[in-house]
Amino acid sequence: MGREFVIEARGLVKRFADVVAVKGIDVLVEEGEIYGLLGPNGAGKTTTIRMICGLIRPTRGTVRVFGYKMPEERIKASRLIGYVTQHTSLYEDLTVYENLMFYASVYGLRGSEKRRAVEEALDRFLLREFKDKMVGKLSGGTVKRVSLAVSMVHNPKLLILDEPTAGVDPKLRRVFWDMFRDLSREGLTLLVTTHYMDEAENCDRISLMLGGRIVVTGTPDEVKRMAMGGDVVEVTFRKPVVEEDVRRVGGVKSVEWIGDRGVRARVVVEDAEEFLANLLKADWLEVAVAAKADVSLEEAFLRIEGAVR
Repeated sequence: MGREFVIEARGLVKRFADVVAVKGIDVLVEEGEIYGLLGPNGAGKTTTIRMICGLIRPTRGTVRVFGYKMPEERIKASRLIGYVTQHTSLYEDLTVYENLMFYASVYGLRGSEKRRAVEEALDRFLLREFKDKMVGKLSGGTVKRVSLAVSMVHNPKLLILDEPTAGVDPKLRRVFWDMFRDLSREGLTLLVTTHYMDEAENCDRISLMLGGRIVVTGTPDEVKRMAMGGDVVEVTFRKPVVEEDVRRVGGVKSVEWIGDRGVRARVVVEDAEEFLANLLKADWLEVAVAAKADVSLEEAFLRIEGAVR
């Protein structure tokens, strides 16, 4: 029996006139995970999200969300989905409370259940002090929080966030990601698009998207390994060495010198722990410092992008 996915999008293609925005991709999201769809602006992320939400029909391919076929069964699936768009869909001439009440009604909540859900959303997203303020008068960061509260007012099982922290200052970005991780720990499944590479470290799995195609998928660590060709270890020697001396340790895939040749190296290896253990036994080398290097996803992405292009 095959695996079951909250989101199962296969072979997605979307053509707009002469432009192919999405070129045959698969997006498979498991229950309870934070799945990041990464890539620069124009990569096709938002178009993919809109197909998954059933807002536009794929030119080719299939989408199922909780088993519902999209867009044909979008109304049934929508009760299980919270969706935060890049651009606010809130009513600026209504208060925070009125927006929440309105959207709770749209999602089918009624009476005391609706009022309770709205009150819980105000508390959960720290919006009580803004309850009676017009949305049009709020700061950008607070509007983002209201959008998140609106998307969660009906207690969905899947939260789809399209560039949720675009235009938000770094401090507030951290606050948002703390919220997302809390929601994930409560069992919610999250699909997040972003062009901020540092944010993707918070995801359980990521896909890098370029020019309408997904070029790599995996955990952040797996993507880094794929980009670099293995684990990366930085070594500083007490005396200058040559590359062959380093390769004698075993498991070395490449050596890149940092600064003065022969003194400090960035070594790509098959397994960092094994290499470091063998390095301790390499009596022909005088090692001052050696440790597994922290590779950023931005560096990994740039390497993958360079290889693809």
